[in-house]
Amino acid sequence: MRASRTSPTGVERRFGDDELIVTKTDARGVITYANDVFLRVSALTEGEVVGQPHNIIRHPGMPRGIFDLLWETLRSGSEIFAYVVNLAADGAHYWVLAHVTPSVDAHGKLLGYHSNRRVPVPAALTAVRRLYDELLAVEARFSRPAEAVAASRALLTERLDTAGMTYDEFVWSLSPEGVAA
Repeated sequence: MRASRTSPTGVERRFGDDELIVTKTDARGVITYANDVFLRVSALTEGEVVGQPHNIIRHPGMPRGIFDLLWETLRSGSEIFAYVVNLAADGAHYWVLAHVTPSVDAHGKLLGYHSNRRVPVPAALTAVRRLYDELLAVEARFSRPAEAVAASRALLTERLDTAGMTYDEFVWSLSPEGVAA
């Protein structure tokens, strides 16, 4: 839980465009595997992460509403792509484009989740930060987490409906081809 008590320093950490951060969790979201890239970027050791909840790297600048959408999507058995800012144990932060999928056995029973994360294109983060700042502002109006999440999800839905897209379509509109357009 070291990283969750860490205060953000404002220092952004990057990793290679050719690298992937990989983690696996059990069905409760407890980390069962983390690759070397994850350990390096998060400034944690394997002993510090395996057996810990994945929110060990949760950054306070990450809207609860996005995580609510993420978990809702995963619980439905679907995969999700999402922009996420994470907090390293030394206070640095790093942005990722995460691809999270449920892992199931041959009988369809949920075993856990697999997440691959890559470096997002910088131009995409401008739009993501603008949206996430709006969601964080609405969440800050509520002291009860459930109310904050509900308000954030409502605003997210409103923004996406106005744009005429789903969150997936928003994410892919920020792909290199979409950003360059």
